[in-house]
Amino acid sequence: MDRRIIDYIPPILQGVREFQVIAKTEQADFESAWEAANNLLDNNFIATADTLGVSRWESILGIAPRGTDTLDERKFAILAAIEAQAPYTMRQLEFQLAFLCGPDGYIVMLDHNNYFLKVLVELTARRNFDAVKELLENIVPANLILHVGLRYNQHRTLSRFTHAQMAARTHGQLRNEVLSDG
Repeated sequence: MDRRIIDYIPPILQGVREFQVIAKTEQADFESAWEAANNLLDNNFIATADTLGVSRWESILGIAPRGTDTLDERKFAILAAIEAQAPYTMRQLEFQLAFLCGPDGYIVMLDHNNYFLKVLVELTARRNFDAVKELLENIVPANLILHVGLRYNQHRTLSRFTHAQMAARTHGQLRNEVLSDG
C-alpha cells in the first residue's frame, strides 16, 4: 500500500509549502512505523512470522532450533509443538499427522494386541521427520511401544521407471530420495 503523509493532511493545507516539507521529511519515519506495526501483527501468526517472530514462538514453547533449520522447518516445529494435545484418539492422531505431513505424507499402524504403534513418514515429508518424532514421543501413551521411521521407496514406486532410468541412480538414491519422472 502506498501511504503518503501528505494525503492525511486536509486538502486545503496540502498546497502549503511548509506542510509539504514536513510531510516529505517525516515520510521515512512513518513508513518505518507502519512496517513495524505490520511485522508485529504478522508475528502473531506462525504462517506469516519472520525470524524474530519465530524466535519468540520458540522461546515461549521452549524449542531449541538446530543451526541448520530453515525458517519453514522452524515454523513446522512450532506448529508441531502447538498441535501436541493429549489425551487424543487415533482419529485425532491421524488428523495431527495429516496436518503436519499432508494427507498422504504418513502411514500409521497400530497393533492393539502387542501395544505397538508404528508411524512411517513419507520421503516427501522427510524434512519434518524430527518434529513428527518429537510430537509422537510427547503424546503417545507410555504403555505403547513407538517406532517412527521414514517410508522409503517401495517396489511399486520404482516400477514406473525403466532399468536405464534406475541405472542412472545409486542404490541410496533409489531408496532414499523422492523420485520424479524424468
